[in-house]
Amino acid sequence: MLTPFSGVLYLSIVSMWAFQMSNSWALSSDSMSIYDVLSSHGLPVGLLPKGVKNYTLDDSGRFDAYLDQACNAKFESELYYDRKLSGWLSYGQIGNLSGISAQELFLWFPVMGIRVDVPSSGLIHFDVGVVHKQFSLSMFETPPNCTASDHPPNFEDVGLIRKSDGYLPYRSDEGDCARTETLCSS
Repeated sequence: MLTPFSGVLYLSIVSMWAFQMSNSWALSSDSMSIYDVLSSHGLPVGLLPKGVKNYTLDDSGRFDAYLDQACNAKFESELYYDRKLSGWLSYGQIGNLSGISAQELFLWFPVMGIRVDVPSSGLIHFDVGVVHKQFSLSMFETPPNCTASDHPPNFEDVGLIRKSDGYLPYRSDEGDCARTETLCSS
């Protein structure tokens, strides 16, 4: 028969067990490096450069990783890493990524997502918005050295890129010239 005292004792034991389990989980996640976390999610550890000292990871997969300084790393192309990197981790991919930019020709593009094929094809895919780049997975086996760097140029600041509201301008004085392929004289 359950007495009030045994109910309190049972509740106390269950609470202490739950507290101990949550503490042991927190200790194990604190003792894991961000590189261990990447590996446990099926991602190569070389996605992030050497020198990530601190990171947070919540139960939903949201992470923030911190570098001492912004830096560049060289792969097949150059990658820029902000001081703060963030995104959503799930098995084999990082989504909603911020803090990493990739250079293509002379332009820098933000890397918005990274994924590996499951089962592995030996390729890793980078979503840089306008282009999906794929690289050999072997390029990312070890964290790269990273050299201190300023942020890549922000092309919006220098007027090379202008944000648009999605509407093309149409002036009423253009008549049909703007809507046809015929040449109109001024």
